Amino acid sequence: MQARDLVMALADGQCCSGSELARRFGVTRAAVWKRLAELREAGLPLAAVAGRGYRLELPLELLDAAAIRNGLPDAVRARFGDIAVHWAIDSTSSELLRGAGLRADLAVCLAEQQSSGRGRRGRQWQSPLLCNVYLSVLKRFERGMGSLAGLSLAVGVAVARALERCGAPALELKWPNDVLAGDGKLAGILVELGGEFLGPCHAVIGIGVNLYLPAAVRAAIEQPVADLATLCAPLPPRNRVVAVLLDELAQVLDVFAAEGFAALRGEFERRDRLRGRAITLSDANGMQHGQGAGVDARGALLLLQGGTIAAFDSAEVTVRPA
Repeated sequence: MQARDLVMALADGQCCSGSELARRFGVTRAAVWKRLAELREAGLPLAAVAGRGYRLELPLELLDAAAIRNGLPDAVRARFGDIAVHWAIDSTSSELLRGAGLRADLAVCLAEQQSSGRGRRGRQWQSPLLCNVYLSVLKRFERGMGSLAGLSLAVGVAVARALERCGAPALELKWPNDVLAGDGKLAGILVELGGEFLGPCHAVIGIGVNLYLPAAVRAAIEQPVADLATLCAPLPPRNRVVAVLLDELAQVLDVFAAEGFAALRGEFERRDRLRGRAITLSDANGMQHGQGAGVDARGALLLLQGGTIAAFDSAEVTVRPA
């Protein structure tokens, strides 16, 4: 009895007794209980219903490469390389980075669960089993790494567009890599570069989207969070969310490759959560205080301090209460 098979038996959200599961898979009830305990420990939103058995707290769809590919427009479908779906992996981005030199452009890696998912500056990305989208895409560029300034902001535009297409309300972007719904983080972006500084080079674009966050996972995250299950009714299928993300990402990457971040700057600024707000950031020179003044054509954060504006390419940002 594999974990995937057991999850598929419960994926519709209906109750199923331990005895029925044991008969279906030809194992003991104790074996079923042990496997269910492992799945619950992995973050699966699994409930025990007295007298009826076990059920998922909401129906969950397993990732399916064929369904994702079929959900793409014809012109976009042909452009994507391999779409690999893993049951469990350390990190989808790590997997693409390991074989980056051998992979085709727009190769895609997804996982039902990550053991070492990561965000910006080495932070851990909470990755409960089946609940969310953990997605990485390899993109090749003819120009060098210096031309990729603002890429994470451009990807943020693509992610916001995609999630709104899936039913989320108007979303905001927090420089440099967060997609926000209200005060909660709905998605995060991590871009890692490789190749030659003067070109060619490649980027591994990691995207994590919260579809459904169990209460225990929410409690482990030390910041306000949001998920599509709260924002959308009904919850959009995971394979559709992935297909829409890939579609929007392909369009934005085309624009970025041809014209750089400057062509997407206007849309980012219309969604800019920090613009006009009092913010504090830290960089190599210590703490900086001021008011968000948008971003420049390269994607650097602009900070109004007195009568001058300073640009920051990389920094830790917090928002002070007004």
